[in-house]
Amino acid sequence: MVAKPHNVLGSPLHCCCTDPMTGFYRNGHCETGPDDQGLHIVCAEMTTEFLEFSRSVGNDLSTPTPEAGFNGLRPGDRWCLCVERWREALEAGVAPPVVLEATHISALEFVDLNDLQHHAVTADE
Repeated sequence: MVAKPHNVLGSPLHCCCTDPMTGFYRNGHCETGPDDQGLHIVCAEMTTEFLEFSRSVGNDLSTPTPEAGFNGLRPGDRWCLCVERWREALEAGVAPPVVLEATHISALEFVDLNDLQHHAVTADE
C-alpha cells in the first residue's frame, strides 16, 4: 500500500484545484515524483503581481497555450507552483498566497514554514 502524501501541516494533502486542473500529474494535487524536476508542490493562489513576475523571469503562466491544453491562469486561480519559483517570488516581494493544506510537506526542504504561514489563505477561500 502506498502512503498518502502529507501537507506542510503534517495532515493528509488536500486538493489544490481542479478548475483549472493543476498538479504535475494533473490530478488536482500538488504531488511530486521522480519525473517532476520542477517540484510542483506549492499550492498558490495567483495574483496579478505574481503572474507578471513569473512572466518577467521566463515562465508565462497567463498566456493560453491551446495546443498544450492550457488556458492560461488568471488572478484568483489556484495552481501547483514549483517550490523554487515560489521562493524566488518571496525574495522579490511578490509571493502569492499559499494553501497550506494543499502544499506538499517536501516544500519545507526549500522554504520555511513561517514564510508559508505568513502567506497563507484557507483551503475553502
